[in-house]
Amino acid sequence: MKRAIALALLFPSVAAGQCAVCYRTAQALGAARGKVLNSGILVLGAPPVLLVAGFVALVARWRRTTRPE
Repeated sequence: MKRAIALALLFPSVAAGQCAVCYRTAQALGAARGKVLNSGILVLGAPPVLLVAGFVALVARWRRTTRPE
């Protein structure tokens, strides 16, 4: 996990390159439609974020309960 974060910090242009299509589309639309596009992106991004957060919480809880004393 630390390696992934380090790579993302070392190569921000690679991470930012993934947003070019959405950026151009939102720029071509208008202010109102751009807001709708942003809302749609958030709606589509919420389930994966919640799944990962739940998995992290589950692992953290498991590690706390199985830690030898």
